Amino acid sequence: MPKTVDLIIQEAMEHGEFDNLPGKGKPIDLTAYFDTPEAMRIAYALLKSADILPEEAEFLKDIARLKTDLDSCTDDGKRRKLQKAIEHEQMKFNLMVERRKSR
Repeated sequence: MPKTVDLIIQEAMEHGEFDNLPGKGKPIDLTAYFDTPEAMRIAYALLKSADILPEEAEFLKDIARLKTDLDSCTDDGKRRKLQKAIEHEQMKFNLMVERRKSR
Protein backbone atom coordinates (compact mmCIF):
# COMPACT_ATOMS: atom_id res chain seq x y z
CA MET A 1 0.00 0.00 0.00
CA PRO A 2 1.45 3.44 -0.95
CA LYS A 3 2.44 5.89 1.78
CA THR A 4 0.16 8.80 2.47
CA VAL A 5 1.46 12.34 2.15
CA ASP A 6 1.07 12.80 5.91
CA LEU A 7 3.28 9.77 6.56
CA ILE A 8 5.94 10.95 4.10
CA ILE A 9 6.01 14.41 5.73
CA GLN A 10 6.16 12.89 9.21
CA GLU A 11 9.10 10.67 8.23
CA ALA A 12 10.91 13.63 6.66
CA MET A 13 10.41 15.65 9.85
CA GLU A 14 11.77 12.79 11.95
CA HIS A 15 14.87 12.66 9.72
CA GLY A 16 15.40 16.43 10.11
CA GLU A 17 14.83 17.24 6.46
CA PHE A 18 13.01 20.47 7.37
CA ASP A 19 15.49 21.66 10.00
CA ASN A 20 17.56 23.93 7.75
CA LEU A 21 14.83 25.72 5.82
CA PRO A 22 15.24 29.49 5.40
CA GLY A 23 13.08 31.47 7.79
CA LYS A 24 12.63 28.56 10.19
CA GLY A 25 11.12 29.79 13.44
CA LYS A 26 10.27 33.21 12.01
CA PRO A 27 6.71 34.42 11.45
CA ILE A 28 5.43 34.44 7.90
CA ASP A 29 4.99 37.99 6.56
CA LEU A 30 1.58 38.06 4.90
CA THR A 31 1.43 41.86 4.60
CA ALA A 32 1.71 41.84 0.79
CA TYR A 33 -0.99 39.17 0.59
CA PHE A 34 -3.48 41.12 2.68
CA ASP A 35 -2.54 44.43 1.03
CA THR A 36 -3.67 42.95 -2.29
CA PRO A 37 -7.40 43.48 -2.85
CA GLU A 38 -9.43 40.31 -2.36
CA ALA A 39 -10.70 40.31 -5.96
CA MET A 40 -7.11 40.39 -7.22
CA ARG A 41 -6.08 37.57 -4.87
CA ILE A 42 -8.94 35.46 -6.21
CA ALA A 43 -7.99 36.27 -9.81
CA TYR A 44 -4.33 35.39 -9.18
CA ALA A 45 -5.37 32.15 -7.48
CA LEU A 46 -7.55 31.20 -10.47
CA LEU A 47 -4.75 31.99 -12.91
CA LYS A 48 -2.27 30.00 -10.85
CA SER A 49 -4.57 26.97 -10.58
CA ALA A 50 -5.12 27.09 -14.36
CA ASP A 51 -1.32 27.26 -14.80
CA ILE A 52 -1.60 30.64 -16.55
CA LEU A 53 1.01 33.29 -15.91
CA PRO A 54 0.17 37.00 -15.96
CA GLU A 55 1.59 38.78 -19.01
CA GLU A 56 4.24 40.52 -16.88
CA ALA A 57 5.50 37.20 -15.57
CA GLU A 58 5.66 35.77 -19.10
CA PHE A 59 7.82 38.71 -20.22
CA LEU A 60 10.15 38.33 -17.23
CA LYS A 61 10.40 34.59 -17.83
CA ASP A 62 11.27 35.16 -21.50
CA ILE A 63 13.88 37.79 -20.60
CA ALA A 64 15.46 35.46 -18.04
CA ARG A 65 15.61 32.65 -20.61
CA LEU A 66 17.26 34.95 -23.15
CA LYS A 67 19.82 36.07 -20.56
CA THR A 68 20.62 32.45 -19.74
CA ASP A 69 21.09 31.74 -23.46
CA LEU A 70 23.33 34.81 -23.74
CA ASP A 71 25.49 33.68 -20.81
CA SER A 72 26.19 30.34 -22.47
CA CYS A 73 26.60 31.67 -26.02
CA THR A 74 30.10 31.88 -27.50
CA ASP A 75 29.24 32.98 -31.05
CA ASP A 76 29.55 36.79 -31.39
CA GLY A 77 26.80 37.05 -34.02
CA LYS A 78 24.35 35.06 -31.92
CA ARG A 79 25.34 37.06 -28.82
CA ARG A 80 24.46 40.33 -30.59
CA LYS A 81 21.09 38.88 -31.69
CA LEU A 82 20.38 37.70 -28.15
CA GLN A 83 21.31 41.10 -26.70
CA LYS A 84 18.97 42.83 -29.17
CA ALA A 85 16.21 40.36 -28.31
CA ILE A 86 16.71 41.04 -24.58
CA GLU A 87 16.59 44.81 -25.17
CA HIS A 88 13.45 44.42 -27.30
CA GLU A 89 11.65 42.26 -24.72
CA GLN A 90 12.73 44.57 -21.90
CA MET A 91 11.38 47.58 -23.81
CA LYS A 92 8.05 45.83 -24.45
CA PHE A 93 7.86 44.93 -20.75
CA ASN A 94 8.64 48.50 -19.65
CA LEU A 95 6.03 49.94 -22.03
CA MET A 96 3.39 47.52 -20.76
CA VAL A 97 4.16 48.43 -17.14
CA GLU A 98 4.04 52.17 -17.92
CA ARG A 99 0.70 51.78 -19.75
CA ARG A 100 -0.78 50.00 -16.75
CA LYS A 101 0.50 52.68 -14.37
CA SER A 102 -1.21 55.41 -16.40
CA ARG A 103 -4.65 53.79 -16.25
